[in-house]
Amino acid sequence: MTTSRILTAPNQLTLLRMVFLPFIVIHLVAGHYNWALILFVLAGFSDGLDGLLARTLHQQTTLGQYLDPIADKLLLSTVFLVLSILHKIPWKYTVFVFSRDASILLASAVLYAIAGLRDFSPSIFGKANTFAQVAAVFFVMLFQIRHTRIVWITEFTFLHAVLAFTVISGVHYVFIVGQRLRALHTGASKSASPA
Repeated sequence: MTTSRILTAPNQLTLLRMVFLPFIVIHLVAGHYNWALILFVLAGFSDGLDGLLARTLHQQTTLGQYLDPIADKLLLSTVFLVLSILHKIPWKYTVFVFSRDASILLASAVLYAIAGLRDFSPSIFGKANTFAQVAAVFFVMLFQIRHTRIVWITEFTFLHAVLAFTVISGVHYVFIVGQRLRALHTGASKSASPA
């Protein structure tokens, strides 16, 4: 595969989103929440743009399918962790975020190793969970800049949405995995049975 097929415009945007991460962390630790928020918004904008470009330019690649969710989870998990260390997000939310991602990663690795299953498209609940995480981080940062009641209420609401969708999407993921394993087992049994 040539470099041009790998480094497509969408994949370059995804890599750029990963480049934003250390600068976001630096500004958070320094207390420059306005700059951290601007970079976070730009990272979010690049996330939407790379998907749009991949579909519009027909540049959807296997690398992009793996790289995009990795970049998302790396960005959100790291920002949640840093904001918890800075006492801006209670630890329970970050523990839920890390526990879900670690569980999915471990389960995916095991399923790939024992059954060759690797095509796990994000569900509507997983997408809702990601949106809730993005919105929660956005309003947590915004609250450090604008201490208004409406921003605090919105931050509080989205943090609770993160908890809810983490549980819902996790249960749904277990259900989907169970379905696929049963289908795999049924298919194996049929192929092994005499005609």
